[in-house]
Amino acid sequence: MTKTSTGSGVLERAFAIIGHLSHAQREGARVTQIAKDIGLTQATVHRTLQALIAQNVVEQDERTKHYRLSIEFFVLAARAGNPSHLRDLCRPLLLRLSASLGDTLFLLARSGFDAVCIDRSEGPFPIRSFTGDIGGRVALGVGQGSLAILAFLPEAEREEVIRFNVPRVRDLGTFDEVYLRTEIDRVRAQGYADKNTGLLEGMAGVAVPICDRAGHAVAALSVGTISTRLNEERLPAVVDLLRKEAQRISVQINPFDPTLRRPLSFLAAWMPNG
Repeated sequence: MTKTSTGSGVLERAFAIIGHLSHAQREGARVTQIAKDIGLTQATVHRTLQALIAQNVVEQDERTKHYRLSIEFFVLAARAGNPSHLRDLCRPLLLRLSASLGDTLFLLARSGFDAVCIDRSEGPFPIRSFTGDIGGRVALGVGQGSLAILAFLPEAEREEVIRFNVPRVRDLGTFDEVYLRTEIDRVRAQGYADKNTGLLEGMAGVAVPICDRAGHAVAALSVGTISTRLNEERLPAVVDLLRKEAQRISVQINPFDPTLRRPLSFLAAWMPNG
């Protein structure tokens, strides 16, 4: 066997183990389970694990003897991830959609219990929005963009946001817990948010979530326009365009993108007067 093929085999085994550990529960996995699942001998798995530990990619729990990916592995992944920020990825499509639809496009990202507008592209029609200009924020659940994000958060996070935000939005009239949960169920069922709450008279909008690889929303694409331009005939075509663009972006998202984790800090650094 040549050195090249031997090296290739070592790499294949190492990546097979890393892949297995990436799907393991938080407590990790034993050598016997790893060997059984990936079809290698226990001796080979143990030897490869020791090599990965030496490279700080894997660590072993001293108490349970389970193996798991190390913090250093995630640091390495963060450094090697797609360096593009969400705003950089989405800027061309915002311009493209705004030009083709003739409406204003918004890009919103989650910030704790709020949604923040991190970019927008103006259409020809003067509109009002819940977030206003870039950097504006609104409680998750208010407006189509933030509702699209809230509806597709992991269930435990969604419940915590609802608990925290309901008292914040009660002054808006119809926004009580029953209303919010009903809207969330509707958005999850149809895959987009489009209801006009009437809070911004004459305005209408539709939004789709931008999801990570686990199917959880990290941002939203939203169209804001005047009510007459988003009728029942036009709505399906607009939704279809938004969905296609959101799906293209989803597969390019870097989970370590600081824009997603700290959108306000990102905006402060990006904006000229930040």
